[in-house]
Amino acid sequence: MAALLERIRRANRPPFRSMSPVEARAAYTTAAEVLEPPRAPLPRVVDLQVPGGDGTPLPARLYAPSTDAGLPVLLYLHGGGFTIGNLETHDSLCRQLALRSGGAVLALDYRLAPEHPFPAAVEDVWSALRWLADAGGRLLELDARRLAIGGDSAGGTLAAVGALHARDIGLALALQVLITPGTTAHADTDSHQRFAKSLLLEAEDIAWFFDQYIPHAQRTDWRFAPLLADELEGVAPAFVLLAECDPLVDEGVAYADRLRLAGVPVELDIVRGMTHDFIKMGRALREAGVAQQAIGDALHAAWRPFP
Repeated sequence: MAALLERIRRANRPPFRSMSPVEARAAYTTAAEVLEPPRAPLPRVVDLQVPGGDGTPLPARLYAPSTDAGLPVLLYLHGGGFTIGNLETHDSLCRQLALRSGGAVLALDYRLAPEHPFPAAVEDVWSALRWLADAGGRLLELDARRLAIGGDSAGGTLAAVGALHARDIGLALALQVLITPGTTAHADTDSHQRFAKSLLLEAEDIAWFFDQYIPHAQRTDWRFAPLLADELEGVAPAFVLLAECDPLVDEGVAYADRLRLAGVPVELDIVRGMTHDFIKMGRALREAGVAQQAIGDALHAAWRPFP
């Protein structure tokens, strides 16, 4: 990881905070899969549209490791600080998750800030989740009874909030997969201080992403900071994957602890020596592939007990 960080430093790419959101999106799209394995071929990859929170159709992409009907499905939410990221930036990762889990993955291109500030992304996720459970599964020939939600970074935050919404509307989820999620309101844990510089995700970038997405006055809303939700009882079992050298690691541990205290089954994996976003560096890091397989195994196990 240290050698990889040095290579990234030598590339001397400008930080996202120095760009406009449009420029940052283009830069992220160009570089996002450089450290990932080539996109794995799958027998079924379909571009489609899913209703967003305001009724606008949103782009989505279905990945399936077979053409069989009745596959379980993971609703996947990409990272990018609620401001950057899209279907292309996480295509390789979603293909790996489909292959390694044996289930389908539906990636959602939710609306981004600052054009669509909080809570637009949350509303898009909730809408897509309900659609997938109510009609999407049938239309896509998937088994919506075996439904999971997951995401990385900001997508992990959205997945945690989606799991809380699913509980509130009586929708049973098999699993929530939270990969290096943000869960707190003000980026004020000890790990935000320890890993504020030179480890890929820097404190100034986090502040820039937050400022694009949500005003300070709204940051204690649990839909942004799920650690502040009143009750976590009854949410789906969780697989929480964290990186040891990530500013977000402490809040990830804190959320896993709160879930456990609420009686929610939790599998927590903190990957030694890794930084934020390592999950998308499988070409360079063996740990990324190992972590992807652990997610696949957790999904497979969560889906298996269902009829």
